[in-house]
Amino acid sequence: MKYVIGLDYGSDSARAIIVNALTGEELATSVKNYPRWAEGKFCIPSANQYRQHPQDYIDVLEFTVKDALSKCPAGTADNVVGMAFDTTGSTPVFTDKTGTPLALLPEFAENPNAMFVLWKDHTGIKEANEINELAERWDINYTSYEGGIYSSEWFWAKALHVLRADEKIRKAGYSIVEHCDWMPALLTGNTDPHIICRSRCASGHKAMWLEQWGGLPSEEFLTTLDPVLAGYRDRLYSETCPTDRKVGNLSTEWASRLGLSTDVAIAVGAFDAHTGAVGAEIKPGALVRIIGTSTCDIMVSSYEEMGHKLIPGICGQVDGSVIPGMIGLEAGQSAFGDVYAWFKRVVAWPIENILAKTTLIDEVTKQKLIAEMLDQIIPSLSIEAAKVPITESTVLATDWMNGRRTPDANQMLEGTITGLTLASSAPLIFRALVEATAYGSKAIVDRFIENGVEIKEVIGIGGIALKSPFVMQTMSDVLNMPIKVSKSDQACALGTAMFAAVAAGVYTKVEDAQDGMGMGFASEYYPNKQNADAYQILYQDYIKLGQFTEKELFS
Repeated sequence: MKYVIGLDYGSDSARAIIVNALTGEELATSVKNYPRWAEGKFCIPSANQYRQHPQDYIDVLEFTVKDALSKCPAGTADNVVGMAFDTTGSTPVFTDKTGTPLALLPEFAENPNAMFVLWKDHTGIKEANEINELAERWDINYTSYEGGIYSSEWFWAKALHVLRADEKIRKAGYSIVEHCDWMPALLTGNTDPHIICRSRCASGHKAMWLEQWGGLPSEEFLTTLDPVLAGYRDRLYSETCPTDRKVGNLSTEWASRLGLSTDVAIAVGAFDAHTGAVGAEIKPGALVRIIGTSTCDIMVSSYEEMGHKLIPGICGQVDGSVIPGMIGLEAGQSAFGDVYAWFKRVVAWPIENILAKTTLIDEVTKQKLIAEMLDQIIPSLSIEAAKVPITESTVLATDWMNGRRTPDANQMLEGTITGLTLASSAPLIFRALVEATAYGSKAIVDRFIENGVEIKEVIGIGGIALKSPFVMQTMSDVLNMPIKVSKSDQACALGTAMFAAVAAGVYTKVEDAQDGMGMGFASEYYPNKQNADAYQILYQDYIKLGQFTEKELFS
């Protein structure tokens, strides 16, 4: 037998799955929260600062792999042939000359600016705006293959913000590495920033890399943006690697730490949404929606279909970023599940701040009651919201609680809710928020279709897709399209395992790994015609509210 390990690094935790490379059968899985992140360290939500310590990544790596292996039959570790990583992104960090993230050095161990800047960190809004302004007047518009609008969630905006904010980082920083590139480099023992494999996925979608113009933006462009970027281009990279390529083999140190062989092949890293799309068996014409705290929407297209089209307002179109030999397209929403989580916190305020202090019941009962109530808020709201007829759904909201990723990135935007009356209940407001996230989804679908990209089917993956029929049915009605739900509850890790199998030589190409390891679909939602017709009208109100919000409140 041949087994592969897929490691999926999410926003809050990492998971390892061990998969039979020939059948896709999952032998074991293990999930571990990042310990420092779970304590809320190094994050300032009010300032949109979200940082993660590299030691968290190392700790969960060792735990999850060893824990998953412990659940497998004896001898499994001896037959592991490949390993691959996916991570959130853009999640970069500054390194020294050896490629060591600065936060792993004693003098920077508690400095958030020396840590990985998580995808949802929006501290670089000013810098993103400056990049867009300069790109528009430059002889080459380096944002043209990234939807024409650069985001604060992406590589250069984050790097520039950190350099401006911290003199110590300016002095100590030598290069910058994405989380998805650092993990394979770490495990192969080759972190030299000049020669590590840089992911085509990460560099093309987030760092304005394009082969046709020689790689990254020119030194002149970067130093015109700010002289603090001087020299970084030469200390980064000009070439990139597709995810099906082998980086190297597991180093002696890490083989010992994980209980594996040095024969294990390590694949090039990628972003979670892109590997999730592969795990969901993406093919041309399919829009895969990775639905979690935010969403990422992934498509692949042939060279013939794309031609010379440049799709405005998305998160990039990159040759080989998802599947080699095809153009990878990315879009997404900056908040999806996070919108529901926000409303849960609002509703839960009395539970956590009044009930938690009561002396009327004993402590054990009180804690059980609090836990039960918190667990039931979203399911109960969903049940009641589903009972509201569309004609009575009078509250209207936008989904921009964390800014807007696509179409047309604008992280300055904030959410709006209108149509409230004295009769507006919590389920009614919750329904409006679910509808808002569905409307945001439709805006993305429409942008692809308007620019000549055919969408034949929609596939949903992630916890919300598997666990929230109300949300998925609402989305199907708003899109007026069927939505398949991937059977695998670990589609990102499964896709990563597929890349590991290709890197290890079990398959010659990604499509073969999909055929051999794919899990199929668990369910499918079909639009209710009456609801779909009603939502076509209501969607226009969402567009009007969005236009008013953007023009009148945040222009």
